[in-house]
Amino acid sequence: MLEWIGLSHAAVLWIMTASAVMLFVALIVVPLVIVRIPADYFAPPHRSRVAWPRGRRWLRSVWLVAKNLLGCAFLLLGGLMLVLPGQGLLTLLLAAALLDFPGKFRLQRWVVTRRGVTESITWIRKKAGRDPLVFGRKTTSEFRRS
Repeated sequence: MLEWIGLSHAAVLWIMTASAVMLFVALIVVPLVIVRIPADYFAPPHRSRVAWPRGRRWLRSVWLVAKNLLGCAFLLLGGLMLVLPGQGLLTLLLAAALLDFPGKFRLQRWVVTRRGVTESITWIRKKAGRDPLVFGRKTTSEFRRS
């Protein structure tokens, strides 16, 4: 099958190693990010743009290019890991978080408001002693019931 896809054994080994590292990092980083998100992060219906200082606008451009290139790399790796061994869906979610595209905030908000996701987020935040996320006027607990 590797010959059909056109990947060598070394490439598959690198992809599997990257997958294992990403899984380990995700087990540590995802709960930390969930706990650090402000409770009202998803409350507004649209995300406003962050203003960069006048003298540093070139830095914003460099940051966006680097972040989107890394997102494209994760998108490619995630696509490969869907058919090869690895954490394909997790890698694709990481790519979506890094890439800038229209409707990204709406997509993030839609994913977070799914029942299983809100229950998991609320459980993690409760264990850390944090308030549940707020969506508009509803908390994650109220959102699950409706």
